[in-house]
Amino acid sequence: MRVIAGKFRSRRLQTLRGTALRPSSDRLRETLFNILGPAIEGAIFLDLFAGSGAVGIEALSRGAWGAVFVENHAAGAALISRNLASLDIPVAAHVAGRKAFSGSAEILRLDAMDALGRLAESGARVDFVFADPPYANARAYEEVLAFLGESEVLARSGRVIAEHRRKSVLPALAGHLERIRIVEQGDTALTFYSPVFAA
Repeated sequence: MRVIAGKFRSRRLQTLRGTALRPSSDRLRETLFNILGPAIEGAIFLDLFAGSGAVGIEALSRGAWGAVFVENHAAGAALISRNLASLDIPVAAHVAGRKAFSGSAEILRLDAMDALGRLAESGARVDFVFADPPYANARAYEEVLAFLGESEVLARSGRVIAEHRRKSVLPALAGHLERIRIVEQGDTALTFYSPVFAA
């Protein structure tokens, strides 16, 4: 697995053998970041269920100001740390509060909902949230979308992107979040959400 584009283009990333993690394919990551385009530059990127960290690292490679990696699996969190170290990406605290320097990363070894709660309590604001829970865990999708749709963690101009099985349909609305796009690729899909507020 490699970084697709940007500062770390073609650099190799480690992944775990077996089925403990299911990395997003290179093709899907390329599709995602082609859609996000230059908006990723200067952004804070939240990578939930981060696995190897490939998606958040791709965001940093393409100019994101900082990335927060959330991974509760011990081996996965260690893997993210190794991948960041291999690219000399500094790991610092308070990235989500824009208190760290450019290109920095933060790893939260927490359950996704606990991490979101911690970010909310700290007053963090993020521009993009990428959520890739285990495909069979429908509750995880519901909880993450519901939280982001009611909290202020996501910036008003932000986006939430969920990766899921193509045959699974995520809700059209979740609090202030509205589904704006679905991109299908093979057996996988990306569903995009944007915040909407009453005038």
